[in-house]
Amino acid sequence: MGIVKISDLMHENLRVAGNALSRSINAQAEHWMRVGMLTELHPELDHHAIGRLLVQAELDGGLDLSKALGPHPAKARSVPKARA
Repeated sequence: MGIVKISDLMHENLRVAGNALSRSINAQAEHWMRVGMLTELHPELDHHAIGRLLVQAELDGGLDLSKALGPHPAKARSVPKARA
């Protein structure tokens, strides 16, 4: 855990959204960060699909960046070695 500095306006936005959705400021910030991270990793997905990914991640024990990214491209396929 660490400290993240944010603007006063963002803090107020988090407070308002958190209150509206029955979340703490920290929980609301973490939610927005997870949604934003998944949106950047999967720009082809809409909000509904991102929500389903978050639910599945929770069922799998939490959102892990290495799992969210999927298999590493170098590990996903074998590359034949060059012959000498």
